[in-house]
Amino acid sequence: MLIGVAGAAAAPAQHQPASTSTIGRTWPIAEPDAMAEIAARVAKQPRDMRAQFGPRNNWSALRAAALDPAPADRVRTVVPFYTLDFDVKLPDGRMLYPKGYSFNPLTYVKLPQRLVIAHPRDLAWALEAARPSDFVIVTAGDAIELGERTGRAIYLLEERMKDRLGLTVAPVIVAQSGHKLVLTEFGPRSRAATLKAGTVK
Repeated sequence: MLIGVAGAAAAPAQHQPASTSTIGRTWPIAEPDAMAEIAARVAKQPRDMRAQFGPRNNWSALRAAALDPAPADRVRTVVPFYTLDFDVKLPDGRMLYPKGYSFNPLTYVKLPQRLVIAHPRDLAWALEAARPSDFVIVTAGDAIELGERTGRAIYLLEERMKDRLGLTVAPVIVAQSGHKLVLTEFGPRSRAATLKAGTVK
């Protein structure tokens, strides 16, 4: 009986708007609205910004690191040791890792995908070789245009990536195996055969 009465009493309350109350002192917000500031800045910009930057082929951010063509099939391994160029200290000043300390990042992390690196002329091969989760990286060309044309995200090879991974030729597929990287390089015959067969994954 009590349960029924309590349920009936609670039912009308579900249809009433919730009330709010203020506890303590309040002040109006002094900071300007961030979205309003962004909208105001956008409104002042030209409708077409392309003229401000010039042709994309002159953008330094879109200049890729070059690699020689792979002359033959080859598999090799690389351990991407990293050496600190600064001291890492705790908040109290104690040294954690000194400048010059070297370590292998693959001891602590795992690459979630492979890197498929190719010259633009081998892009068809790279797209066939790449799994859905892989990164496709080119050594030249306009990555934005290539991505728009193929419908897949295409990235440019950076000099620091080239150096860190020990890359010398392309196309190459980089994959992690334990605490090292396995670099599988594909020569002309292998590229032609696997592309024709349509199975290089």
